[in-house]
This record gives sequence, C-alpha cells and structure tokens, in this order.
Amino acid sequence: MINKRLLIKNLLAHVAENSFYDKKLKINLSDKEGKAKFLKHICALSNTNPYNNSYIVIGVEDKHNQIVGVDFYDDSKIQNLINAYLTNPPKVNYANIPFPHLGENKVVGLVSISPNQGKICSLRKNIWKYYGGMVFYREGSNSKPQDFEANLNDHNEAVVHSIESHSQNTIKYTLDGVFDFMELAKDYNPKYQVFKEYFVVCWAGKKKTTEKGTFYSRVNIELINEQIKLFYSNLDEVSIDFDEDKFTILEYVHLGLQKSYKYYPLEEVTIYFKNNVSYEIENKMVFEPPKFSKSTLYHIVNSNNALLEKLKKNVPLSEREERDLVKLPANYLLSYFNGFPESIDKLEEIKPYLKEKYAEAYLRYKENIRILRKVKYS
Repeated sequence: MINKRLLIKNLLAHVAENSFYDKKLKINLSDKEGKAKFLKHICALSNTNPYNNSYIVIGVEDKHNQIVGVDFYDDSKIQNLINAYLTNPPKVNYANIPFPHLGENKVVGLVSISPNQGKICSLRKNIWKYYGGMVFYREGSNSKPQDFEANLNDHNEAVVHSIESHSQNTIKYTLDGVFDFMELAKDYNPKYQVFKEYFVVCWAGKKKTTEKGTFYSRVNIELINEQIKLFYSNLDEVSIDFDEDKFTILEYVHLGLQKSYKYYPLEEVTIYFKNNVSYEIENKMVFEPPKFSKSTLYHIVNSNNALLEKLKKNVPLSEREERDLVKLPANYLLSYFNGFPESIDKLEEIKPYLKEKYAEAYLRYKENIRILRKVKYS
C-alpha cells in the first residue's frame, strides 16, 4: 500500500513537472473556468499515461517547490464531475494528505488518475472556452489540445512504477503516523481502531452525548496507512459507528432561518475493509433540504441583497449587520433550495467581499459551498 505523503515527497524530490506529474498552487472548482482547466489536465494526463498512474499535487509553490498547503477539499463527488464532462473518463481520486508543519487546517491535495488502458479521453461537451470533442495530451509539463488521435504509449510506466515502489508503507510509518495523530489531537479525545489486522483509522473531536446518541464536532479522521485525511470540519457535527468490517461517518449540517435552526443529516460515508488488504469507500447522500414559506424567504432574500449591495459599495456595516453577514451564506443556500435560483449567483458574488474582510462569514461561505457541491453532484 502506498504511503501518499511519502509519494508526494518522492515526486517533489526526484522529478520536475512532466508528462505524468503536474503540481499546482491551488485549483478552483467553483466556476466554469476552474473546472475546465482541471478537466483539461485530467484528460491530458490520462491520454499521455494509458498504462500507468499519473498525478497532480496541489498546494505546492512552483518556483521553490515549497509545500504551502490548501484547505481540506471534500472529494466525494469529483468523479461525478469528471464523468459528466469527459468521454472515456478515467478513474480519479482526490486525497487530502496532512503534513505536520502545515497544521490541522491545511493539507496537500493529491489527485491520482488511474490508467485508462489506451482509451482516448475527450471532452463530452462545451465548458468555458473548450469545445465538446476536444482531446488533450501532455507535452512535457504542458497540457495541450490535439487535433488528431495521439500515438499513445507506455514510456512512463517504468519510472512511475519505481517512484511508487519507493513510496510503500512500512510498520514504522504506520506507528509514527498513529503517535503523531494522538499527540496533535490530544485535546480532542483521540481514538484509533485497527481493521483486518492491517488498516488503522484514527479520529478525534469534541464529544457530545445526548439522548439521540454521541456526536463529535471539530472532527478529524485519518486513514494512517495511506496518510489520508478522510474528514475534517470546524463547524458541523458527525456521528461515528464501526464494527470489525467497516467504519461509518454520518455528517450533519446546522441550517435554519432566524431562530429556527437544527441539525440535518447530509451524507453517510462508509469505508469497507476487505480481507485481501484493500478497502472501498461508499458515499450516500441523505440530505433533504428544510422547507420554508415563500413569504419568509422573500423578506430574507431582499435583506440579504441589500446587505450585499452595501458591501459592493464599501458602506460600513453596523454591529447587527455584521452578525447578519455570518448567516448570509446559509440564507442564500436555503433560498436556492426553496425555489430562488438567482440566490446561487448571489452566493458566488459575495465571496470576494467576505474573503477580504470578514473571516467568520467567509468560513461559513466555504461550508455552504461545500454543501452545495455535494448536493449538486450527488
């Protein structure tokens, strides 16, 4: 089994960007341009590497190869995006890899693209400035369009296999990973569980027991064998259940209007551990958006729009308006779920104003965008 933190180190240390490996400071999957560029790179790497894995490392400053990290990205629906836009889509996995020097709120993103066995991958439909039917190919460190069917070969297979072989996990890496996790999470009730005498899952969070069960907030969950952060959230709550064969996470989101807030189940993630030293992850969307009256929502949407206009005009906000600003992302999201489609545009429009000046509201914005992405691609 590959230790993915070690794999990233080996990629950064031993090879420059090339036809099987790319690195990015960040990616943006919240708009069409960002999605289009990401799909282009997936398509190009897949076509250039028909018989070996290829990789994109995210969170690396290019000039000095410095690991700076990115926010934790919930990858559960990324394959749905790829399937929607690519013909002969490769199997793609996005893993969040923790590095100790980054702290708990930053990771390195590792996109792994499985070999497509010689199938030509192309755009299925138009997106941004790229047209349906376009084929991309990797030439050195660049992803370029091809007007012809490329002559695919497996010239990268030996070197990729060598890098992956030198990135295999060991007992030492596993033990070090467990000890590091327990130390870093010592204030958040850390626990671990071994599955099939091989896999080690560690988790931590603020524990709360109610008549409805035990829940955790500020949750961090890692699969130590591969150095993957499986789940991380500052705001929402999860319940955790496991037996000898599986580990299940049920995520709840806190939504509501005015004083009517409650926790709603969002997504259930189950990791099935097998006897052949492998595992599968199953994601099940269980979210049912709360319903509110149109009259209430009209009032709230109008208030939100007025607040957005003040931000755009750089008008100072009162203390009450700053408190309302924290609720604004969730208000737009709920109005979108309740038949106000224009609210999604407003939600995207407000991003730069929150990011620049209002840290708490911006954190809420990112959480609500995450919920939207999960629901949209489920």
